[in-house]
Amino acid sequence: MTQTAQPATERTTDEPLILCEGLVKIYKLEEVELLALQGLDLIVRRGEVMAIVGQSGSGKSTLMNILGGLDRPTAGRVLVGGRDLLQLSERKLNAYRRHHVGFVWQQTARNLIPYLNAQQNVELPMLMAGTTRRERREWSNELLEAVGIAHRKDHKLDQMSGGEQQRVAIAVALANRPELLLADEPTGELDTTTAKTIFDIFHRLNEQLGLTIVIVSHDAQIATHVARVVAIRDGKTSSETLRQPAQTTEDMEDGEHHYVEYTVLDPAGRLQVPEEYRDRYGMGGRVTLEATEEGIVIRPVEGDERHVPRALVESDEPPPEQASLKSRLARRFGRKGGGK
Repeated sequence: MTQTAQPATERTTDEPLILCEGLVKIYKLEEVELLALQGLDLIVRRGEVMAIVGQSGSGKSTLMNILGGLDRPTAGRVLVGGRDLLQLSERKLNAYRRHHVGFVWQQTARNLIPYLNAQQNVELPMLMAGTTRRERREWSNELLEAVGIAHRKDHKLDQMSGGEQQRVAIAVALANRPELLLADEPTGELDTTTAKTIFDIFHRLNEQLGLTIVIVSHDAQIATHVARVVAIRDGKTSSETLRQPAQTTEDMEDGEHHYVEYTVLDPAGRLQVPEEYRDRYGMGGRVTLEATEEGIVIRPVEGDERHVPRALVESDEPPPEQASLKSRLARRFGRKGGGK
């Protein structure tokens, strides 16, 4: 491909594309506040292909919506390409969504318009941005070629497989040459072979366009496809897994990688102890710390009970204004029905 993503301004290469500091997001429903992000910190380097993983309700989708300019944080700081998204006006936020970030969703209905063919879908964002017809045609042809679907450019969605539709969706996301690509469970509805093809396309586009790609997933096995995986739990970054080169000759011959998981220590010195460790060692709400020559030892307090809060919602999507959620809240606080 001859064209590349256009950076917003001249910046040093070591400056992160994404910087989140103390990010907080609170959703309000009547008198109840739901805390989706609790002081989250994150750095994503320019040109990186990385993943964010977490269980339902962890805050990963909320984070992606904020990075994509679809939602605003309640507090904290979020910079993308040097832009403070919390401070942008609505007009500038619309321009950011249109020109600087692209989206690939798991559901085809959110990516593509069914009555348009593949090339028309790719050209539509450019048409709305005022791009000339000649430029639209040339760039859409290049994108469709890059994702390996040029031979199907005149076909509509019902004439393509799920994997082919997702390739078109990637091309659509890149139509206006963004510097950041956000992918929400992009292979969740695909088989293993097709999913690998999609990840290969991501890496190829990363090399050709210098794209920064952030993939959101609930599957920890995504670590086999990216070099860095950040796990989110309870609205905070909890751990970071890095893929390392093979350590032994046998692993090198088999093409195996070595993975190292680090627990994240936030600026206040807090860390999240994995749930399996807390269960194994009977850790309750308090622990003791002991400094040794080799490091710090964490020990449970005997007889200290662990309190597990009940989740008010089952996912980290913004809470919908509907009776079913109100009923769950009413039951949670011991009230009958969904009214006040």
